[in-house]
Amino acid sequence: MANILAILLAGGAGERLNPLTRDTAKPGVPFGGVYRIIDFTLSNCVNSDIRRIFILTQYKSLELNRHIRDGWHIFSSERGEFIEILPPMKRVSEEWYQGTADAVYQNLQSILTEAPDEVLVLSADHIYKMNYRDMLSWHESKGADITIATIRMDPREARRFGVAQIDPDYRIRGFEEKPRHGKPARSQFDPSKISASMGIYIFKRQVLIDELIADAADPASSHDFGKDVLPHCLERRRVVAWDFHDLNQDDVNRKASLYWRDVGTLDAYYEANMDLVAVSPEFNLYDERWPIRTRAIQAPPAKFVFAQEGQRMGLAVDSIVSPGCIISGGRVNRSILSPFVRVNSYCEIDESILLPRAMIGRYSRIRRAILGEDVVLPENSRVGFDAEEDRALGRVVTESGITVVPSPVPNRRSIRN
Repeated sequence: MANILAILLAGGAGERLNPLTRDTAKPGVPFGGVYRIIDFTLSNCVNSDIRRIFILTQYKSLELNRHIRDGWHIFSSERGEFIEILPPMKRVSEEWYQGTADAVYQNLQSILTEAPDEVLVLSADHIYKMNYRDMLSWHESKGADITIATIRMDPREARRFGVAQIDPDYRIRGFEEKPRHGKPARSQFDPSKISASMGIYIFKRQVLIDELIADAADPASSHDFGKDVLPHCLERRRVVAWDFHDLNQDDVNRKASLYWRDVGTLDAYYEANMDLVAVSPEFNLYDERWPIRTRAIQAPPAKFVFAQEGQRMGLAVDSIVSPGCIISGGRVNRSILSPFVRVNSYCEIDESILLPRAMIGRYSRIRRAILGEDVVLPENSRVGFDAEEDRALGRVVTESGITVVPSPVPNRRSIRN
C-alpha cells in the first residue's frame, strides 16, 4: 500500500459565494440537499482508500468543524487512519495562512511527523468523482517529482482556466493563465481539446518540503501553488500531467462529458446544484459503486400533504427533497429542498435551492433563487420576478439573474447574553 497523505485546503474566504459564506467557510456550504461541498472531496479520498487526511481551515470554520466531527468519524486510529483539522497555529510565523502554499508550509512539522512518501494536495470546494490511486499510479510510473491533474476542455473555455503546455512524454513545460489570443496550447491527450489544471497535485515529500521552504523565503511570492510554486518548479523538477479519469456514471454507462465543477461563484453553485435534478442527472449521486458520504441527520421522512383537486396539492416534480421537509399544499418543480424546509399551501417553487430550515409562507412564489439557511418568507412573498424589487429588499441578484435571499443576521443582543 502506497504511503500517501492527503491535505485538503479548506481555508478560503469564499468571497464570491457571499452571502452564503457570510457565516461559514465555503467548503461547509450546503450542496445538493443533504451534503456539504467538502463531502465530495472527502468521499473521493475514502473511496480511493486514502485514510490519512489533514484539513487546513481558517475562515469561519466552526460549522465546518462540527460537520467533520459529526459526519466523518469513520477512521480507525488503531490502523493509523485519521482525519484531522489543522487551523493556523503560527508555528513558523506570526501570520495567518497567506496562500495555499503558505498554509501547507505552516504545517510542515505535521507532515514530517507522518513521514509520507507522497503528499496529495486537494481543494475542498470542487464537485467531481476521481480515484486518486489512479493518479498516484501514473505519478509513480512516470518517475514524477510532481503530478498535476488536468481535464480536457473545449478550447473556447480556455480563457477561464490555466492551460497546460504538455510535451509528448507528458511533462508540463508551461502554463498559459486564462489565454485570450484564440490559439491556446492543445492537449497531448486529445489535440481537439485543451488541458486545464484542476488544482489537484501529488508531490514527492522531499520535493514538497524543499519547494515550500524556497517559496517562503521569496519576498515577491504570493505563496500560492498555482501562481508561484508550480511555475517555479517546471524547469528544475519533473512535473507531469495526469489526464482526468471521470468516475461519474449512471446505472449503465459512463457519462459522455467529463464532470468537474468549481462552485466558487453563486452562478456556478446554482448551476451545479441544478445538474442534480434532471431525469438523467449530469452528476449522479445514486451510484453505489462510488458513494458520496455525509453527516447523517436525525430527521423524519419528507412529507407531502393535501391533495384537494382544483384547490391545493403538496407535490414535487424533478426535485430533490431531503429528510424533514414538509410540502403542505405547495408545488415544487426542478428544485432542491435541504433538510427541514417547509413549503406552505398555494406556494410555487420553481428551479430554486432552499437551504436548511427555510420556511415559505402561503401564496409565495419563488423562481430561480437560492434561499439561505433559516430564511423565513412571509405570506405572498415574491422572489426572482423583479430584480430591482429583490435588491431593494436586501437580496443579491447575480449576473445571470439568480436571486439569493441571505440568512437572517443573528441578534447581537442574544449573542452577548
